[in-house]
Amino acid sequence: MRANKNRNPYDGGPRRPWHGGRLPVVEPLASANASASTITHAAGHKNMQQLIQLRWIAVIGQITTITTASILLGVQLPMPAMLNVLACLIAFNVASILRWQENQVVSNSELLLALTVDVASLTAQLYLSGGATNPFVFLYLLHVILGAVLLETWSTWTIVIVTGACIAGLALFSEPLPLPQDHALGIFSLYVQGMLLCFILDAALLVIFITRIMQNMRSSAADVSDLRQRAAEEEHIVRMGLLASGAAHELGTPLATLAVILGDWKHMPEFKGNPVLQEEISEMQTQLKRCKSIVSGILMSAGEARGESSAATTINTFLDEVVAEWRVGRPVTEFVFENRIELDLPVVSDSTLKQMICNVLDNALEASPQWLRMEASIEGGVLVLLVTDNGPGFAPSILAQFGKPYNSSKGRPGGGLGLFLVLNVARTLGGEVTATNREQGGAMVRLTLPLSAIEIKSEQQTT
Repeated sequence: MRANKNRNPYDGGPRRPWHGGRLPVVEPLASANASASTITHAAGHKNMQQLIQLRWIAVIGQITTITTASILLGVQLPMPAMLNVLACLIAFNVASILRWQENQVVSNSELLLALTVDVASLTAQLYLSGGATNPFVFLYLLHVILGAVLLETWSTWTIVIVTGACIAGLALFSEPLPLPQDHALGIFSLYVQGMLLCFILDAALLVIFITRIMQNMRSSAADVSDLRQRAAEEEHIVRMGLLASGAAHELGTPLATLAVILGDWKHMPEFKGNPVLQEEISEMQTQLKRCKSIVSGILMSAGEARGESSAATTINTFLDEVVAEWRVGRPVTEFVFENRIELDLPVVSDSTLKQMICNVLDNALEASPQWLRMEASIEGGVLVLLVTDNGPGFAPSILAQFGKPYNSSKGRPGGGLGLFLVLNVARTLGGEVTATNREQGGAMVRLTLPLSAIEIKSEQQTT
């Protein structure tokens, strides 16, 4: 009698399925767009911090100017009113500091509001100190230029209209200060000196803050570009694996059929009494298991996790199984596995995770076939795996582009995909992979994975 071909011929015993079927997968482009939005908000927050710093400089400048004009130059100014405006500006800046410490997301409208408050404060001070005849009226240009750099187009034109209306209002309604008409004195004229000081102040502030803002924008653009590039690479690998994935799915059925047939042959009287045939059937079954492992690796390359290979286990058992399976058929002279995990937590055992760890070990084995070491530990809810070898180490160019596809020193087509797939799976699960060279020679790859991504929580924990 032939056994049922639909059963799983590779089961070594009863296994509890992991409900969910596969590990979580994040769409590359969607993830990149979300991260790009986060980076854009971070740049807006940095720009708001620059405006807060500029506002403190304005406070100090106003205090210095009012003190100098009233005490040293004897200019009659409405001190109580100007100090009230100054107090309001200080209060607004303190409120801004408290606000943007708690909220890291800064919108265009909020930047527009901040610049509008600065324009209103400057307008109030100019109204009380000569209006349009005050040489510091040209400070409006600072706000217009900042608006052009920081704001959207419609918001920039709003600042232009607001500043233009403020200057027109000052010309119509403010009263000029009783200063001597000494324009003929040239550089010795108070008005000319005020204009010169205003120009130097404008130029210095623009150079300092525009440079900082442009650095923020360039840094954000570079981060977004890296995210887009990473998403394109990941999408390329996924698309490249579609054909292989289809072939792997098609191979699954005939491989399972062959495995069942071989299992039946092994128990048939014609073969059971023949040791030579029994040995050959066992070898064929071993090779079929190897084929299944290759098929699982292809599916992982396409971003898929085989649901039938997911099972409940514990972290120590899972790692022991991975190490035991990896040792089979690998020509490593000495392999040291040091498990420092004391609390044996229940986790999900999945072929994707196994392939990820085996890929790291395979890459290390190619560089150092004589000696390998893997250490396992848990640090703050994170599974940490350190794979160390005694090989030549990573070249600086490889370290600089670590995890990029086709970034390999092996000199063969398709090299570098193994570590890229490892990095991709780790990122999907919220972990990361880093590589360094050891001072005593060789390399060390550090793989971290949040336990929350693979841990099985009890019903009490979930409720």
